[in-house]
Amino acid sequence: MKIATAGYPLDFLDSWAAYEDKLHKWVSTAAGQGADLLVFPEYGAMELATLAGEKTARDLEQSLYAVSDRMPEADSLYSQLAKEFDVYILGASAPVFDGGTRPVNRARLFSPNGNSGFQDKQIMTRFETSPWDVVPGSELKVFDTALGKIGVLICYDCEFPLLGHALVDCDIVLTPSCTETLTGYWRVRIGSMARALENQCVTAMASLVGPADWSQAVDMNTGMGGIFGPPDTGFPPTGVINEGTLNQSGWVYAEVDPQTIAEVRANGVVRNRWDWVNQSPRDSQVTYQHLS
Repeated sequence: MKIATAGYPLDFLDSWAAYEDKLHKWVSTAAGQGADLLVFPEYGAMELATLAGEKTARDLEQSLYAVSDRMPEADSLYSQLAKEFDVYILGASAPVFDGGTRPVNRARLFSPNGNSGFQDKQIMTRFETSPWDVVPGSELKVFDTALGKIGVLICYDCEFPLLGHALVDCDIVLTPSCTETLTGYWRVRIGSMARALENQCVTAMASLVGPADWSQAVDMNTGMGGIFGPPDTGFPPTGVINEGTLNQSGWVYAEVDPQTIAEVRANGVVRNRWDWVNQSPRDSQVTYQHLS
């Protein structure tokens, strides 16, 4: 299969048609390069707040509601594009009010037949907790697809190994991100690469890139796309299958053979996935020794 991960810039949109045109160009470009799975970043839907006007886009609380209100239309658009171009798409995540008083951070995976499922972020960053007051959503999910089993760890979630291990059956784990600084980007990237190492799978990271000075939420974004695997049999020695250029918009592509994932799990030089259970009970048998 061929995976495309985005370095995605946010735009101030003057109409819904402008958003349709933008997404159509992005999806058609990746599909034209033979991509089977397209990954958009965390909070890439925040540009939809601009359709409610600059005042709303600049107001943190109002922008959350404005984006959530537009998500049914955005989901319909992604579904149409997945069918039109015969691809799987992880849509840009968004704050979604789903019956609660506060929003969850939700990314939706669309299949070529137009069906979809969603994954909510599990653990909030400090900024998401306050002042955003975005809350954790529903449980982690494994999506069984024609490309293999796919999981999603949204940004900060991929920095937690137990969340990653919950998706140990996945062949591909998608890690859409939104990071303001280079340090934030590297935290998520290191987490993404660590999950590829532990689960002996492929991870695909997408990033927001560039400024959006009309937003309190996503005013500055640093990152790039990347596709990673375990540094072991059948994969690059660095674990980096491909990566983009920092803060440059566009797609990053990588060919991934599911058989290579199966092979490294069975016959890799090391077998992290298999040996996970060997941590117990050793992980609970720590002793303290005083050395003067």
